[in-house]
Amino acid sequence: MEEFANTVKETEDRYQLKTYAKLPLVLDRGRGCYVYDQDGNEYLDLYGGHAVVSTGHCHPRVVEALRTQAEGILFYSNVVYSSVRARAVKKLMELAGPPYWQAFLANSGSEANESAIKVARALTGRTDVLSLSNSFHGRTYGSLSSTGVSHYAEYLNTPVPGHRILDLQEVADAVDSDTAAVLLEPIQSMGGVEEVPEQTLHQIHDACRSHGAFLIFDEVQTGVGRTGSFLYAGTAGIYPEMVTLAKGIASGVPASALLVTREVAEKVRSGDLGATFGGAPMSCAAMEATLEVLEEEDLIRNAARIGSYLRQELETLPWVAEVRGRGLLLGIKIQGGTAKDLGRFLRTSRILAGTSSDPSVLRLMPPLVLGRKEADAFLEVVRNYEPGH
Repeated sequence: MEEFANTVKETEDRYQLKTYAKLPLVLDRGRGCYVYDQDGNEYLDLYGGHAVVSTGHCHPRVVEALRTQAEGILFYSNVVYSSVRARAVKKLMELAGPPYWQAFLANSGSEANESAIKVARALTGRTDVLSLSNSFHGRTYGSLSSTGVSHYAEYLNTPVPGHRILDLQEVADAVDSDTAAVLLEPIQSMGGVEEVPEQTLHQIHDACRSHGAFLIFDEVQTGVGRTGSFLYAGTAGIYPEMVTLAKGIASGVPASALLVTREVAEKVRSGDLGATFGGAPMSCAAMEATLEVLEEEDLIRNAARIGSYLRQELETLPWVAEVRGRGLLLGIKIQGGTAKDLGRFLRTSRILAGTSSDPSVLRLMPPLVLGRKEADAFLEVVRNYEPGH
């Protein structure tokens, strides 16, 4: 089997551009909170394919929805109506709730963010888009121009004009009559799971309203139940005009959404946005099943409950300086060690987790089906970690 793993690695390395630093694992199967390598070894997945597998790997409801849809029609474009699209987008808007009125369906978080930027610029007639240092909004040109994580931003020698990346405390004062939008992650996941303070959010929100600029929440990672509510929007009474969603929205099938208020929706015209595969039947089947599972299995409250339990237990460890985030988007800030070291230690016990742009912060982004049994298995291992050893 080792020969098989080497063959897979050699084939990918030969034919695929080397744009990802990869773990030395070949994973071809997953169920629930677990994934399995080519030798059948079981790994507890607290990385969740990077916050994607919200309902767990291969949830039977999602698998069956895809199978049924594949036997019906694999694809037709948005030039026609679709029963599965109608059901999926209705369920999405019901869970999002007021003031969100309609959605544009796309394929990725980057595309959803690009769409939000385009709408903001078109409707305001302005060019400036403000975002935060340590933010991550995607790798297409506009979304990358709004990204403040330095090692991504450095790739752009010519950013899209009008994008300004500012420190958190500078944003509210920088909003003016040239500002089309402020684009921010309410919790900067890649940036070290840093939550924007409530007072600062209010200041930015008030500044946008005063100057007629849009506020856009990038909820690609915080949305779809991960932080203990379906959306982070609404926390502290702040409802941005636009919210972007992706990752966990369809349990791993490429899908994303831009949610807008009625005021915004009524100004968007036919032809302003488009995506060949956005709202495709297969992605909508996965989205509908995912949203139904979230609701029927009470996974949003589970994320809040298990996240609170993990935080409580992790905060007792002497080398944990801080536990950041909400629900099942958690960052463990380590004293005397690094996230990479802790990640390697966890992998020796077959547990997967994620790092961040802060070398001292390990991220937990598990499936929302994570239970006490899996949480305790992780805690039993992590209690034996000794930074620097």
